[in-house]
Amino acid sequence: MQNESVVVFGASGFLGSHVADALSAAGYRVRLFDRSPSPYQKNNQEMVIGDIMDLDQVIEAAKGATYVYNFAAIADIDEANDKPIPTATINVLGNMHALEAARIVGARRFVFASSVYVYSESGSFYRASKQAAERFTETYHERYGLNYSILRYGSLYGRRSDKRNGIYRMLHEAVAHHSITYKGSGEALREYIHVEDAARMSVQILAPEFANRHLILTGQEKMRIKDVMRMISEILPWPVELHFDEANMVHHYEITPYAFQPRIGRKLVLNEHVDLGQGILDCLREIHQDQHHADENDDATPTTSDNRA
Repeated sequence: MQNESVVVFGASGFLGSHVADALSAAGYRVRLFDRSPSPYQKNNQEMVIGDIMDLDQVIEAAKGATYVYNFAAIADIDEANDKPIPTATINVLGNMHALEAARIVGARRFVFASSVYVYSESGSFYRASKQAAERFTETYHERYGLNYSILRYGSLYGRRSDKRNGIYRMLHEAVAHHSITYKGSGEALREYIHVEDAARMSVQILAPEFANRHLILTGQEKMRIKDVMRMISEILPWPVELHFDEANMVHHYEITPYAFQPRIGRKLVLNEHVDLGQGILDCLREIHQDQHHADENDDATPTTSDNRA
């Protein structure tokens, strides 16, 4: 692996940065590409500042890469619902730029970050953009022989996320306001997967048997969103009010993302994974550190004195 180079487009973001770190830990030489410098860049990683919409910059960044990963996208469903043209431009044409760069430099594999929403009737323009990008990825293989792995991620959570992430948003509300409001009934089911587990699997799929496959990366057990909210309220040392705004439900699936689609994906799981409760505690530590400007090595979790009403 020491001679194998990987370029990660969208490497400054939540998932992309974790996958870049997992690639480095596995021994790959990693080049990061994003519009802004990654605050998580490691000493052994190269940073390239550029725009996924600039094909020349994308090709230049991909030179010498054995593997090309693309995480550059509008990934928030609500944002995508309000911005159909930027969503199509970045998520579809931007992915085509990464595909074309992988083809030109002779990459061994192209890895596309998709979503379980491709199976769904929910997800609006975000779903449509991922479906289209998947088809272009498959067609590059059919036309040019470019091998691919399409990774359909489920509900991710963990460090480095922000308020666009469901669990982070709930935790932040609970810490800052002592309440959580969910737009919906709370009955919706999710299979949450810790981002570090997803990142490790995103490296494992470089094994030959995962070439030209559609892989589902989700958690190992289903939980209702209202049960996650209750778990958060029980973890915190102060009362947390739970509210359900059913009048303003958003464009997310309720029970399952699956509707009939012709392309079947295989679910990939780890034998060892981060427990949801432990993962939530780790996210709380990060929020606590951010609010109190604590050191990364400070392992403290919030106490009643940290957040008196």
